[in-house]
Amino acid sequence: MFKPSPFLLSVVLASLAALAPFAIDTYLPAFLTLETALQGTPLELQHSLTFYLLPYALMTLWHGAISDSIGRITTIKWGLGVFVLASIGCALAPNVEILWFFRVLQGLSGGAGNVVARAMVRDLFEGPQAQRVMATVQMLFGIAPAVAPIIGGVLLGIHWQAIFIFLALYAALSLWAAIRYLPETVPKAKRLPLSAKQVIKDYRIIFADKEFNLVVFALGANFASFFIYVLASPVFLVKQLGLSQHQFGYMFIPTVCGMVLGSYFAKCAAGRYAKQWVIKAAFTWMAAMAILNLLISFTLPAQAIYNIFPIALFNVGMALAMPVLSIAALDRHPKIRGTAASGQAFIQMLLSTISAGLIVPLVWYAPSGLALAMAGYLIFGWLMIRRSQLWAGK
Repeated sequence: MFKPSPFLLSVVLASLAALAPFAIDTYLPAFLTLETALQGTPLELQHSLTFYLLPYALMTLWHGAISDSIGRITTIKWGLGVFVLASIGCALAPNVEILWFFRVLQGLSGGAGNVVARAMVRDLFEGPQAQRVMATVQMLFGIAPAVAPIIGGVLLGIHWQAIFIFLALYAALSLWAAIRYLPETVPKAKRLPLSAKQVIKDYRIIFADKEFNLVVFALGANFASFFIYVLASPVFLVKQLGLSQHQFGYMFIPTVCGMVLGSYFAKCAAGRYAKQWVIKAAFTWMAAMAILNLLISFTLPAQAIYNIFPIALFNVGMALAMPVLSIAALDRHPKIRGTAASGQAFIQMLLSTISAGLIVPLVWYAPSGLALAMAGYLIFGWLMIRRSQLWAGK
């Protein structure tokens, strides 16, 4: 019987997790085109991100519990199946309001792959190997934000609708790979009954856990520090840095290279260095890059090479910390790991939703505003993690 290698499992899990950044980043180069095609304003197109992220964040609270009840693979089947149909609906949208509707459906379904993939890493692997596999997943996952806008720019040359058809095909291929290669890691004997009462009870346990909250808020804040640039990229790259709709790779390639490098360092550090020292090194590096970003943004004229360089270097530290933080959170509640993965993803996407709907429109007036937002999120993440047992090495 064919047994997939850890690397093949990592690739399939990463493809599931990468559906979220593909759904966000692939259509960013098309914002100006969509404004004309759907007769929408820049703010209305920005809302299409919020209408994806908010349902995504809310539904992540259920994906893990559902997978604990009906199994990981069945949850993936339902989630990605709905996502395929929603993506086709986005491609056929005649106006911005219909686009919003199908973006909501994408958000409700798209998180299934990300949440279940996180839980399955911990289902399948233990100890340092789990950290290494999580780093591999993250490294492959990190490629998506670089590739997605480049693909979006190419497909835009065909038609903006081709972008959403691509998302439908990508989800369908990921679904096939999950069914073909991933084992079911929650056998029927270990499944938990699904009820609103039980889900609420489980979340009370999880969110009453101080250590879990400190770790996941630090994880979410680190990601949001970078993600504000993704959300603001149509303005940051085109209007502030003077790049075209086909040059989004100028930011996404170096920033994702930073993520891949940081993930590689995390994989090498697993089992060799104490987790607390990895976390402290990562936060020290991120702080240095956030300060550099502020200095550049306030003292130098806006130019791609200056303004993108510190963001890419910041991502090295963010990716170094992420596997350690993610595994530490999941290990807090091993009996309800799917629900714990949901709680982790919810906090991360909640901060991203707040960024999309509230923070980014306030700070995208200039590169300096975005740099201040990055630093603010990093300070918040540091205030969380420094109070944790992980930081103290306990």
